[in-house]
Amino acid sequence: MNSVQPDADITEEEPDVSVGQESDRADGGKPFLRRIHEPIKHFLPSSLDVPAHIHHVAHRMANPPVDRPHSRREFLHILDCLAIRADQADVRERFGFGAKLDEHGDRLIVAWEAHTEYYSYQAWHIPADKTKPLSFGPITYPGYVFPVCPLGIRVNALDIVIQVEGSVTPEHLKPLLPGPHLHASRVFGEDITLATSFTPDDDTRERYHVSGRSGETLRQYAVKLVDTIVAIENYYHLVMLPMQAFSRAVDQIHDYEQRHLYQRAVIMEQMGTATPASLQKWLNALTQDLLQVSRLAESMRYRLSGAFPYDKIVRGNLEALQEQPVPSIRPISEYIRWRITGVADGYQQLLRRIDAMQADFEATVAVIRTQIELRLQEQNLAAQDQNLKLLASVDKTTRSQAILQHTVESLSVIVITYYLSGLGSYIFKALHEMGWLGNATLASAIFVPIAFATSFGLMLIGRKVIYKRMGSGAAHLERNSGS
Repeated sequence: MNSVQPDADITEEEPDVSVGQESDRADGGKPFLRRIHEPIKHFLPSSLDVPAHIHHVAHRMANPPVDRPHSRREFLHILDCLAIRADQADVRERFGFGAKLDEHGDRLIVAWEAHTEYYSYQAWHIPADKTKPLSFGPITYPGYVFPVCPLGIRVNALDIVIQVEGSVTPEHLKPLLPGPHLHASRVFGEDITLATSFTPDDDTRERYHVSGRSGETLRQYAVKLVDTIVAIENYYHLVMLPMQAFSRAVDQIHDYEQRHLYQRAVIMEQMGTATPASLQKWLNALTQDLLQVSRLAESMRYRLSGAFPYDKIVRGNLEALQEQPVPSIRPISEYIRWRITGVADGYQQLLRRIDAMQADFEATVAVIRTQIELRLQEQNLAAQDQNLKLLASVDKTTRSQAILQHTVESLSVIVITYYLSGLGSYIFKALHEMGWLGNATLASAIFVPIAFATSFGLMLIGRKVIYKRMGSGAAHLERNSGS
């Protein structure tokens, strides 16, 4: 049977094919091109018949990679609980079914299918008595009870009855379908009437009534019709599922927009006179808001990412019904189109507002950071200028000290020379009185240059000793700091 649900896998998942291996064969050697055109439920039509009573339920998976194989194990447990033997079932990677026959000829067929975001169960009750009228409510197959409570948020639940009837009228359908409004259409260009009220019954299932004059026509289109109904309902509900989160996000982003407008006005007014503490306070507040908006953006992208293709899937399946009006009853597509019109566009508009808000916060944060960096640069330049002035002052002082030192050294040489000359004069006079020296004055005059040279030599020797001791002291400090 051809499924109209686009996200159902065509075949079981295949392992990667390495280079050098035959890339067009997998799954027991079946050619890939043959498998890709093979419907995943090609073995079901021979088991299905009309009239039929069908229950469908779909649940959204919180973590599809983990929940999908879990749902497969859950379906195997359901088969065991319903006493469906392995030779009566076929369970694959993302699709499976099982069938059983009771002693009166009634058939029960249960099917499981895992999709990208949700998985679903269907139970078909096909009575042996083709003339027995079917009714909505619990499936009347002997002893049937759905044995598990599936995990995840329930996307939808449907109660579908397919039976051969003559022309149906609003008076005939209204007692069967709860709710104030009735919707019906003739579908697939055939004499098949599809009717619903889009209102859950007491068992929280939406009811669909399918009827036609020809049992053969109903049998031919039953599977396609059920798949189309299921696809419309599943994806319509998935489009509407994030509506509450969407409404909350609209209010949140509105608050952020108003807050940022006020913040930006204050910042523009006070930027020139703001203190470093004010700049830091603004930066902290804006950074916190930016993180919150970024978190909101990622959350809403995750929640709303599937709504746009799902909207197209719903519209495509409505077109596939090829609806023709039923007199005095509103068509089915009218309700669906009315409910989803503008929803996906609203989701997209919200994501654009969030992206714009995020960009505004980033731009304002960048402006404040630039202002802080400019002020730091100004402070660094001022500090550098102050350091240059200090170095110039130290250099001037050092030069003055050097000049003073040279002056002191020169005066020291003169003083030492004077004292040496005086001492020498006393010695020469004594030698003259003793008769050992003929002219004491001449000897004193000759001794003056000698005294000067001696003084200058002593000054040079002293300077070298000082420099040597200073150099050895610096080397000792370096060794100590290195160790």
